[in-house]
Amino acid sequence: MSTLTGSTAGTGDPAIATASLQQDAAVAPGFLADTWNVMVRELKPMLREPASVLFAMVQPLVFLALFAPLLPDEGLGGSALQWFVPGIIAMTALMGASMTGSNLSLEINTGSHERLLVSPLRRSSLLVGRALKEVVPMLAQAVLIVAVVTPFSFDLHPGGVLLGLAILALFSVGIGALSFALALVSAGQDWLFWTVQQTLIFPLLLLAGVLLPIDDSAPGWLRFLADLNPLGYIIEAERALFAGTVPADTVAYGALAAAGVAVLGLVVGLRTMRRSS
Repeated sequence: MSTLTGSTAGTGDPAIATASLQQDAAVAPGFLADTWNVMVRELKPMLREPASVLFAMVQPLVFLALFAPLLPDEGLGGSALQWFVPGIIAMTALMGASMTGSNLSLEINTGSHERLLVSPLRRSSLLVGRALKEVVPMLAQAVLIVAVVTPFSFDLHPGGVLLGLAILALFSVGIGALSFALALVSAGQDWLFWTVQQTLIFPLLLLAGVLLPIDDSAPGWLRFLADLNPLGYIIEAERALFAGTVPADTVAYGALAAAGVAVLGLVVGLRTMRRSS
């Protein structure tokens, strides 16, 4: 689970960070430049404290160490680790991106967000830059997980892993944007943000078959809900790609699901950002 600190954590003073970002925006105007400036600002705390990425790896590694050995190799199309790792990486991406709105909640409480709203930065860039930032910690954590499990019964297929991470990058952008939208809606009510986030995240994970496969033996209502979960299609594509296969239909469904989440997140996030005051 990602525990990366927010943009204000690494700057010490939100006002200083905001002023610095405004200066950058004045030097390089335009949507792309604004988006880049926001993304760099959000990444600075992580670059200053890279140990935060390692700390975020504790929970995924615990799942790998304690849960994977309980899964039988039979019926999973290979080793249990080969089946389990892609789901854990997707879980890390979901949990990390879904929590990032808490950083925006902190900025709202300290007044830093309001100062950004009256800066020359485009509001769309404020959200898109923050959402794109989610790709970097997701990639870093995925690389670390793959590096840890490769010496064991995990077969590394670099091409499939890279394509799988590209799909997860789209998914992370969408979830991050939805998390920021939730933070804006629940401004001043941190309990509301955490209640919604925690209520939704675990059903999404369980219905995606992250920990246990959802097969024909599952109840009909459970399979129906699983079919509505975009994360399930993404994880199926990840498992195929990480195993070194590229089934066109499975990968296409996973990519479309990730793209759908990204579009939904950006549309909802942009509308919420433009209405924020």
